[in-house]
Amino acid sequence: MTLLHKLLFSFVLLAGVLLGQGSVSGTLTNAVTGEPIAQGNVVVKGTSRGDAADHAGYYAIHGLPAGNHTLIFSAMGFEPIERLVIVPPSAVTLDISLQPVILQAPVLLVIRERISLIGDPSNIFTIPGAAHVISKVELRKHSYSNIHSVLQQVPGVNIQEEDGFGLRPNIGMRGTGVERSQKIALMEDGVLIAPAPYAAPAAYYFPRVGRMESVEVRKGSSQIKYGPNTNGGALNLISTSLPSRFTTHLDLSTGAYNARRAHLYAGASGNRVGWLLETFQHANDGFKVLDRGGKTGFAIADFLAKVRINNGKGTGLLPFLELKLGYTDEVSHETYLGLTDSVFSRQPFHRYAASGKDRLDAQHAQVGLTHFTMLGATADVTTTLYRNVFKRNWYKLDRVGGLKIADILADPVRFAVEVSLLDTADSDLDQYQVKANKREYYAQGIQTFITLKSRLGRVTHQLEAGLRYHEDMEDRFQHVDKYQMVAGGLQLSAPGLPGTGGQNNVISTATARALFIQDKISLSLMTITTGLRYESISFHRQDYGPDDPQRTGAGLTSNATSVRALIPGVGVDYRLSSDLSLFAGVHKGFSPPGPGAGETRAEESVNTELGLRYRRAALGLLGIAFHNRYDNLLGSDLSAVGGDGTGEQFNGGEANIAGLETVVRYAFRYAGFALSARLNYTLTRAHFVNDFVSSFKPWGNVQAGDELPYLPRHQWAASIGAERRVGALYLNGRYVSPMRTQAGQGSIEKSERTDAALVFDLTGQVNIAPHAGLYFSVTNLTDQTYIVARRPAGIRPGLPRTVSAGIRVDF
Repeated sequence: MTLLHKLLFSFVLLAGVLLGQGSVSGTLTNAVTGEPIAQGNVVVKGTSRGDAADHAGYYAIHGLPAGNHTLIFSAMGFEPIERLVIVPPSAVTLDISLQPVILQAPVLLVIRERISLIGDPSNIFTIPGAAHVISKVELRKHSYSNIHSVLQQVPGVNIQEEDGFGLRPNIGMRGTGVERSQKIALMEDGVLIAPAPYAAPAAYYFPRVGRMESVEVRKGSSQIKYGPNTNGGALNLISTSLPSRFTTHLDLSTGAYNARRAHLYAGASGNRVGWLLETFQHANDGFKVLDRGGKTGFAIADFLAKVRINNGKGTGLLPFLELKLGYTDEVSHETYLGLTDSVFSRQPFHRYAASGKDRLDAQHAQVGLTHFTMLGATADVTTTLYRNVFKRNWYKLDRVGGLKIADILADPVRFAVEVSLLDTADSDLDQYQVKANKREYYAQGIQTFITLKSRLGRVTHQLEAGLRYHEDMEDRFQHVDKYQMVAGGLQLSAPGLPGTGGQNNVISTATARALFIQDKISLSLMTITTGLRYESISFHRQDYGPDDPQRTGAGLTSNATSVRALIPGVGVDYRLSSDLSLFAGVHKGFSPPGPGAGETRAEESVNTELGLRYRRAALGLLGIAFHNRYDNLLGSDLSAVGGDGTGEQFNGGEANIAGLETVVRYAFRYAGFALSARLNYTLTRAHFVNDFVSSFKPWGNVQAGDELPYLPRHQWAASIGAERRVGALYLNGRYVSPMRTQAGQGSIEKSERTDAALVFDLTGQVNIAPHAGLYFSVTNLTDQTYIVARRPAGIRPGLPRTVSAGIRVDF
């Protein structure tokens, strides 16, 4: 019996022992207003079995043994309650009304709306555009620690894997470039979190999703409120919120490749003060192999603290103040050096000896101070001061024999001598250039939002206006060391001087002022959201040159540019019935050209979408057609795409990107099981409209009709789950069609494509005690070996079969 057959047999066997008899279902409502409570939690006391209420407040817990059970009902901003339920061998209905907490109801829930892309999950059904939430319940089901795995649940999101663990994510939306996630608005708790979102938006730092409470995605309609990059969409990671009562959480796991993961937090809230202390630790020895020994794994230590004070009223000079402090330290023995086709076919997880010194050291610190006040019953103001500092030194192989490693791996026949040096035992002096890519960043600013609500007859308005003042900087102070190979190991032969050689002694800064105003107009069956965003950005670039490491200014060249943009948009959501709605929107997309742009113009597009949403009880459907028309597409010279790493941007002319996004969800009971199923599909067609020649390597010599690189035409993601009182099992599958690695049309040459990939993951959990459970996961269940990318330099393999198991305790 093969391993796959054994695992499937175990799935069926475990499902067979998860026996149950009855079910409890009902609705959660606000005891004061009578409105449904979305995402309220219902838990069977003494277990981790439960459900989260949907947008209509509906919940259902299936498969409970007949007898007495105590259910705990809770929701943010409401007093939790317990109810004893006598469950017959069938179904029982229990509707519950929760009493709002005086402090939390008007303050905490509103603040969550202000730091969120979506706010209350029920808002999804009135947003005139694509919006998705991956909740705390979903994140826990699968014990996610890789943002790529999380976002596979969301249609319209494009991902290029790189290291197998999601350490440096490459995320795009609706055809935007995926390179280091620089073309999306990336946020944590509503604050821009890329190292330098305006001056250098490539996200070499990315928050660890393993410590997040939820993940939000908006496309299309996100353009007005969130910037500066508005062509594709926005991604917001919501950190752990302060619990309403004393709570501790412990999550420990281990697995293949000596994986270690720990997530711990403790916190509480009182009438005036709340606090939270949290840490997320993740380490792995890596699945790639240096034949002569050496590290290929990573270790990440993430710490977070929050303190909140409030006066219990939500009004006055100091009604609510929350301080957030975070620090992350990372050491990754990762490389940009991939493999040739011939080596990949024999040893797909091999690492060349020439990459033995490659290592990333990075530290990130963040501080945020949020103030909130209510101006009467119909207005509120939220203001956040923030500062993020990121330092990193990615010490990695850059050239061999004087040639860039990307060029060598792109043509291994022509550069056979240089390829042989990658794994040779001995070499001449100075054959290997290892660059210390040392950079420092900061991003700081203040943003404030005011929300006004009013009613004129049957029409309600929610008017929002916001202002952001932002500064950020990237400081490159790099050098190159030269090595030779001695007895199969790299030995330093000529150390470099910091700040010398190429684009290695440069400071880039940006100052931005952004404004937006948006009005959400609600009629009986229609919601219209319209607004305007304004961005004014000033860039400054100082290049001290390779001969001035002391930065005296003797050879200084400076460049100052500015860009301004008006970004309008309008969207309409029309409710055809209580279960069915139609929405449409037209928005302008924008992305700034960056410092030292020269003749480079801003990236602009006109984005349209048309969608249909249906939700009744356990069935949910979503279908969206979108079209993005780019007047000017931008590409960036990053080392991550095989370039020189200057950050220079290139005009790419006009492009058309169109597609279809669909989601089908269904939950049902069968033979005593609570079963759920989900299917996502994304179709994307993207091509250039004009001819041009670009120094951006993935484009090159482009002809009209050429398809964009690293953009799959078809993406599927499916999941089925079986839940009972004693545990649960989930089987997830995903398919990504081959991607071009170079712009072109017609059939794709083998040397210029990634592999089609069909990958399955299996996760499960068993409840062993009150508030405690064991869980496991098997990633890449069938152990597929496939190519996920041919950049930065050569072939990158996908993560092989990886097994892990852990324990989770909440009390």
